[in-house]
Amino acid sequence: MSFTVTVYVPEAIVMASDSRQTLTLKGKVETVNSDFTYKTFLLPKQAVGVSTFGQAALGGVSVQSQVERFAEEVVEDKDDVEAVARKLVKHLHGKHRQADTGFYVAGYKREGRASVPHVYYCHVSKNQVQRRNVSPKTGDVTYGATWAGQVDVITRLLKAKQVLGPEGQLMEITGARINWHLMNVQDAIDFAIYAVRTTIDTMRFEARPKNVGGPIDVLLITPQGSRWIQRKELHGQPSPSADV
Repeated sequence: MSFTVTVYVPEAIVMASDSRQTLTLKGKVETVNSDFTYKTFLLPKQAVGVSTFGQAALGGVSVQSQVERFAEEVVEDKDDVEAVARKLVKHLHGKHRQADTGFYVAGYKREGRASVPHVYYCHVSKNQVQRRNVSPKTGDVTYGATWAGQVDVITRLLKAKQVLGPEGQLMEITGARINWHLMNVQDAIDFAIYAVRTTIDTMRFEARPKNVGGPIDVLLITPQGSRWIQRKELHGQPSPSADV
């Protein structure tokens, strides 16, 4: 399982994910296979981010390997974010039709003189590509956050809840509104990290499989370019101290 979140505010898109990979042995026992799995990727020539969740292996290799092969063999330099999203689903659905693997694909698309943010929810087995950051009624760009994977923790915190009132009646408690349309880039980064970290820390204390964890990777995409805010790096074993 995974947790990945994409935050889209007026000046930027922020994508974040955990690093834990779990395996279910013989259909019964879930075990941690790695805490160093990459789940968010950058296609630098297209300035497009891709985050994955769900089934972690396709065709006997990791989703990371599949995304890297896709970027090398299928994506063309001229492809924009929408083309990448549609090509990704078409490519993987054609080879792994039953894969329960999803993606968020995000970036900016030039429309006239404007750089317009696009955030797509993609799913392999459903053969689905759906834009998330537009109003279904008006088609206008909207701002907010979307998440997938182990979503119950953050959903419990931010969505409406029902509790028993003083006379036994059901009462709905709604959280205060988040003003996404006023959120700046740093706050978007902070929210993305908060969503992943809160999921990890809450699950630590719950009697359940710990299937979200490890370092948090954060990718920033703006009309001016894209860069990693934080990303785990390959490393060797630290040298022993020479002090005695």
